[in-house]
Amino acid sequence: MAGYTLRCRSCGTKNRIPSDRAGQPAKCGKCGAPVNTGVLLTERPVTVGDGSFHDLVLKSPLPVLLDCWAPWCGPCKMIGPIMEELAAKWKGKVRIGKLNVDENPQTTEKFQIRSIPTLLIFDNGKLKETLVGALPKQQISQAMAPYM
Repeated sequence: MAGYTLRCRSCGTKNRIPSDRAGQPAKCGKCGAPVNTGVLLTERPVTVGDGSFHDLVLKSPLPVLLDCWAPWCGPCKMIGPIMEELAAKWKGKVRIGKLNVDENPQTTEKFQIRSIPTLLIFDNGKLKETLVGALPKQQISQAMAPYM
């Protein structure tokens, strides 16, 4: 049976969730903590801000591809549709997030975002890779492959 893999927010253990159980209550097989399977149903990028960064990125049960962008940035506008497409394609496997660097200076400074667009790849709450520039979809997919 096809399914998904989610990390427990409490202990970090990977849990397998059958496809037909996505969105239903579940518990971690190791520590018994609740596992939010609702994230498996998200097929659009989520808006990330300074206040929500910890919960949406660092505590995400899925690997995260965070698009650091600004509304005035031409290359950012080019990557926007790619992020939308990947969010739908990777639904249940990767969380796609969008962080407006103009509105979120704390996170922007913490990760030293100096050029945009910048894509940050997180897995299990840790920054794994940084990609800078308007990269083609294939290159983004290759960078994400080890985390899916």
